Amino acid sequence: MILYQPEAGYCYNSDSMFLYDFISSFNPKGEVLDVGAGCGVVGLLVARDNPKVKLEAVEKQDIFVEYAQHNARVNKIEYTLHQCDFLEFSQEKKYDYIISNPPFYPEGVTKSENEMLFNARYNINLPLRDFFKKVSRLLKPHSHFIFCYDASQFGEICAELENVKMKIVDVQFVHPKIDRMASLVMVHARNGSKSRMKIWEPFISFDEDGFSLKAKNIYDKASTQSIKCQL
Repeated sequence: MILYQPEAGYCYNSDSMFLYDFISSFNPKGEVLDVGAGCGVVGLLVARDNPKVKLEAVEKQDIFVEYAQHNARVNKIEYTLHQCDFLEFSQEKKYDYIISNPPFYPEGVTKSENEMLFNARYNINLPLRDFFKKVSRLLKPHSHFIFCYDASQFGEICAELENVKMKIVDVQFVHPKIDRMASLVMVHARNGSKSRMKIWEPFISFDEDGFSLKAKNIYDKASTQSIKCQL
């Protein structure tokens, strides 16, 4: 898949690749909404590999809307993109899956003065409580919410999901190396589920030789070619 990105500012990284693989493990189908699409990487990869997906996305930044729409055209993927802040997204329809690689850097972290990076990285732009409330209103009964987040905020994730009557059914922690603490968590939650939480085997990103075998396999499966340019 060819993915065009801005020459400077925020670019997708391994978080997006690992999330795409995690989402695909659930064989999504039906109405899927990608929240905070950026250049479209996560949603477009999921739609490419899962032909029963009908993909929509929400993105508020003008520059990313342009790149996401271009990437959908280039890769011949049907795509409905809504340009707005997700918390102001007005839609009567309900979705089978909501997926997201949201901004998750917490308060207290030094914030970038670059507007693109600020919007893409910091959760002040999409607070957990408001984010989850909006997701819960847009999901069909017994549907799926799959996202990644800063692992150190997992306790808050559990509490805020419980507040909107959603339950985590699958969780996987991502560690940079086998002897390092988790830096990322990937979460699959459902509304109305009675299942107990399944804690997956830890995902180790790097070994002594660079990317771990699992990480390499994901990149091979994604088969992306990134082109940084001005459209």
